Amino acid sequence: MNLHTANPNLDASATHAVVTFRDVTKHYGDPAAPVRALEGITVDIHRGEFTAIMGPSGSGKSTFMNIAAGLDDPASGECHIAGQPVHRMDDHQRTLLRRSAVGFVFQSFNLVPTLSAAENVVLPFQLAGRTVDAETRRWIDHLMSTLGLAERAAHRPAQLSGGQQQRVAIARALASRPQIVFADEPTGNLDTRTSPEVLSLLRTAASEYGQTIAMVSHDPVAASYADRILIISDGRLVGDHGRLSPSQISELLIGTEVGAA
Repeated sequence: MNLHTANPNLDASATHAVVTFRDVTKHYGDPAAPVRALEGITVDIHRGEFTAIMGPSGSGKSTFMNIAAGLDDPASGECHIAGQPVHRMDDHQRTLLRRSAVGFVFQSFNLVPTLSAAENVVLPFQLAGRTVDAETRRWIDHLMSTLGLAERAAHRPAQLSGGQQQRVAIARALASRPQIVFADEPTGNLDTRTSPEVLSLLRTAASEYGQTIAMVSHDPVAASYADRILIISDGRLVGDHGRLSPSQISELLIGTEVGAA
């Protein structure tokens, strides 16, 4: 399978999308009384946008991200990443697609403690058997400088602050220029001073580098940095909004929780 050939059967709206869901459903547990994590979701995540995915606890937003990133299978429906039919791929094919098209930023940073900051950034290239050529090295050096890590490149994670560790994780996610970066509660372990810095970096990645970002978050302040806000409740997409203030987002979430009660 050529992982870089777009699927010609996708509808026109999906041609400008990095991730497409078409009537995606996901159930867990006893088939006689299933837990409906996702129920018939159809949506596109657009290229170059910073999208926040929100909802109450247990709403299905993490399941949404896992399927969108090729980490989980839908029970039915179609999911495409960069035009590729993830729902029809086996585990090996999905692994190759994630290595070439997807970056991740997690709440827990997920850095290798025995490696330096610079070594953590290039680790995905080594795992994928890819050579870091001169152009890529210049890009990585630019990222490290932009993220304020140039003087910390030789330091191991234990020698870095939480904010610096998350910056390393962001540099690692951006280094291969992926089609999309998934950020799962990226500021969850950061203090109130550092969180805005990290969110501004993600905002810059979208606005200046054209990077597509999909962030799962419960925090209205974090989501206010996004271009677009998707709200999931009881496994259904119940809101699709443009950029909003933290107070507007809070009101939407309160309304979602009241509606679900």
